[in-house]
Amino acid sequence: MKVIEPHIHMIARTTQDYERMARMHTVACCEPAFWAGYDRTSPEAFYDYFVHISEFEPTRAAQYMIQHYCWICINPKEADDLVLSREVISFIPEFLKKSTVLGLGEIGLNLNTKNEMTIFEEQVELALEYGQLIWIHTPHLKDKLKGTRMMVEYLAGHGGVDPEKVTFDHCEEHTLKMVRDAGFWAAMTIYPVTKNSPARVVDALEIYGIDHLMVDASGDWGPSDPGTIHDAIFEMKKRGHREEDVETVFYNNPCFFLGQCEKFQLQPLQDRKKAWNGR
Repeated sequence: MKVIEPHIHMIARTTQDYERMARMHTVACCEPAFWAGYDRTSPEAFYDYFVHISEFEPTRAAQYMIQHYCWICINPKEADDLVLSREVISFIPEFLKKSTVLGLGEIGLNLNTKNEMTIFEEQVELALEYGQLIWIHTPHLKDKLKGTRMMVEYLAGHGGVDPEKVTFDHCEEHTLKMVRDAGFWAAMTIYPVTKNSPARVVDALEIYGIDHLMVDASGDWGPSDPGTIHDAIFEMKKRGHREEDVETVFYNNPCFFLGQCEKFQLQPLQDRKKAWNGR
């Protein structure tokens, strides 16, 4: 079966990880802009980072027959500095024109500060101005519920945001219902030590169903492993779920969401109605 990795920070991974992912049938991956493992010292550092993920990473991935896409933004962790953030936002439109860029992401909140929320709102407006998809980072640990609620309420009350074009990532059991009830897409990130495990992810799929849900691995600067997405695939199969449903979660659903951007080249193997209601 084919696999799409909808959220992974390949700048933090070795080339060997691309080879591993290809051997595990990954055909495409998406890299949201985020923290570089340290706080950057200038807007120019962000500019170079955006060039890296929009131009260099696709060539590295292509060696292993993987399509690499990315998202561009000022990330939540560094968004508390309004001056720096707005300088970075000023050149984001330049990157939105590139063939590998899917939209604005991963925008969102880290510590739920006023400044973070201001920059989140400004980047939502930028996405709407340029007709872009949005990928959202929800806070980790104790701030997740509060931060998720802040962003859901803002977007739901905005009036100009299409929920179909927005994904909330890093969802867990206590935030999934809120996101889905508001009509947004939800993604669950698997970590080998903290947060979601493969078993918890499959539990959630069994509770909430497979429509408007995606799963991704935790390839980043901390303890993480791109292989965890395949652990979830194995867990889902081990529990007896239909092959078609596994395929929808790990391939079709990313196609349904990402395919709203004309730059995304892969096509789902089923239409939505059959994939979500034909079980």
